[in-house]
Amino acid sequence: MHRTSGILLHPTSLPSPFGIGDLGTGAYRFVDFLAAAGQGLWQMLPLGPTGYHDSPYQCTSAFAGNPLLISPQRLLEAGWLDPEDLATVPDFATDRVEYEAVGAWKRALLERAWQGFEARATAPQRAAYAAFCESHRDWLEDFVLYNGLKGFHEQRPWTQWARDYALRDPGALARWAVEHGEVLALQRFVQFCFFEQWQALRDYARARGVRLVGDMPIFVAHDSSEVWTHPHWFELDAEGEPTVVAGVPPDYFSDTGQRWGNPLYRWSALAADDYAFWVARLRQVLELVDLVRVDHFRGFAGYWEIPADEPTAVNGRWVAGPGMQLFGVLHDALGDEPPLIAEDLGVITEDVEALRDGLGLPGMAILQFGFEDVPEGFGRSYFLPHHHRRRQAVYTGTHDNNTLRGWWDSRDESVRRHARVYLNTDGHEIHWDFIRCALGSVAEMALFPLQDVLGLGAEACMNRPGTAEGNWEWRFREEMLETGSAERLRALSRLFGRLPHPED
Repeated sequence: MHRTSGILLHPTSLPSPFGIGDLGTGAYRFVDFLAAAGQGLWQMLPLGPTGYHDSPYQCTSAFAGNPLLISPQRLLEAGWLDPEDLATVPDFATDRVEYEAVGAWKRALLERAWQGFEARATAPQRAAYAAFCESHRDWLEDFVLYNGLKGFHEQRPWTQWARDYALRDPGALARWAVEHGEVLALQRFVQFCFFEQWQALRDYARARGVRLVGDMPIFVAHDSSEVWTHPHWFELDAEGEPTVVAGVPPDYFSDTGQRWGNPLYRWSALAADDYAFWVARLRQVLELVDLVRVDHFRGFAGYWEIPADEPTAVNGRWVAGPGMQLFGVLHDALGDEPPLIAEDLGVITEDVEALRDGLGLPGMAILQFGFEDVPEGFGRSYFLPHHHRRRQAVYTGTHDNNTLRGWWDSRDESVRRHARVYLNTDGHEIHWDFIRCALGSVAEMALFPLQDVLGLGAEACMNRPGTAEGNWEWRFREEMLETGSAERLRALSRLFGRLPHPED
């Protein structure tokens, strides 16, 4: 891979007049900014429909797209909305996402778009819709039925539905599907809109020299289509409730660890199905993006198992994961080496490193972490650039970190003193110092959250691990992308040989 760099920004954070970033004008303008700034990568978080606390890491499907990302403007341009549908938009906040209000408004808008499609779609549009439904049938039919039943049960988790539906009685499901066919058709259309708009954006990014980097969580949400339709793949009891759940032991982010609550896989059952779920899942995400960051990669070597009745992650145990067996199947099924980035953070042991290196995958290095163990451990951290490897992706921070400015303002003087010495700076533009440090690394990929490019403080955090409220809401305003930022990024990327086209 040619040396390259890019920006981490979830599409929900884009500017838009409709209360949440979407796949419309704001996304195309951001691609233009990346191209002007000499950045070859746009990394984002998982793109599925969000569930619990609006987290993109708790999606209701491992295959479907997030309806909230659908652009109303693009629906209007397609001819499925009327101008008056967008003439009056609620007074949404511009610097954060108000999920409940935006979701209610957008769901009603998508219903009107479906009515418009039924009434006046062109023959090519109808053909494209039919082709989409057929090519995605394997996951789409399960998802639209799950989603329809979830709405029918007032959005409650599937384990709280009427028993015949929760435990998938074939006759009850067939009768419900016949009686609510229009509900299912609407959900097929919503997914069609997402995938059509996404493909158009991806084509535009590719033409501008920008590759998209996706994010695939290792675990799926309990309240999801996949767990409902394939409970035998997961460690569940007879009523569908998890017996053990996922998380990580006490770490940098929390003294009690992180209890994520996702059900754990019954890996023997997945292996008996030749890992069909994982083959289909990776194939699907590679239809949307060019590279995939695999979240919590260490869980493939060994994962932290927490009894479901434990309130924290403290009392868990390590259990061996599927390791190379899974990736051998993925390689055989998908052909070429899948373009993956291994999120190898947390408690990393020799078996994790052996799996990562055996697969030839780039790991991750977080610059913020490199300055934490001071003064005793300063200089020894493998997160610092003098320990980086070529086959690696270096980040100033991730969506789970504080912004650089927020991090700097919260550190004690010993940390800042060592950082000033190491970076040869007075710290007044610490975010640019870190960006320059990342770009100058030997690592083949360098990435930084947009918040760090903009020099924003802790108020712009995307996620605060260990907290449930107020996350995933941050948005930027269009005027924040000053021309000077693009010029400065491009100059630094040229200096360190990271422009998408080296001859530039």
